[in-house]
Amino acid sequence: MDTVMTSEGASGPVILDAMELTSDPGLAERFAESAHRILADLVRGGAALGWVEPPSRREVQDLFRDVFRAVQDGDGALRAAYVGRRLVGLGYWLRYARPTHRPHADLEKIAVAVSAHGRGIGRALTAALIGDARRAGIEVLTLDARGDNDSALHLYRSLGFTEYGRLPDFVAVGEHRYDKVFCMLDFRRQG
Repeated sequence: MDTVMTSEGASGPVILDAMELTSDPGLAERFAESAHRILADLVRGGAALGWVEPPSRREVQDLFRDVFRAVQDGDGALRAAYVGRRLVGLGYWLRYARPTHRPHADLEKIAVAVSAHGRGIGRALTAALIGDARRAGIEVLTLDARGDNDSALHLYRSLGFTEYGRLPDFVAVGEHRYDKVFCMLDFRRQG
């Protein structure tokens, strides 16, 4: 298991991969419910996670059933951050389904519970997923983010992602419009 070091040097949250998570029946059984709570709370607070309204429990359960299936098939990676036995963050990437895009994957979601913001958990999850992508032989890891999500965009840039495009006023949240920003991490250009 990977741990995160805090600025005080104390051991922080444990970052589990999908295999470690599913090997603990207690954590695996509660994962979808805990993930739903985090995602719904974040969306209620206006987080840019792809939903306008908080997702239903069933929607989150179905989403992670598909993510776990992709991980088992070698087409994805999932990471979960725990403090003790409490889920405080999660993230995943999925390989592109189109045959001509199979060497590449998309970082779909990074979500950290509001109570755990500012502790470096998003960075630790993203870094672990980047490492997973590199080990899986992914050539280009992409992501998109809402243009007003400055903290996420700063995080991604600091981890080596570069912006490769932008759709102005593409994301609609009620009457508000935001740019959709496309970023990539090209492992082919790294040593």
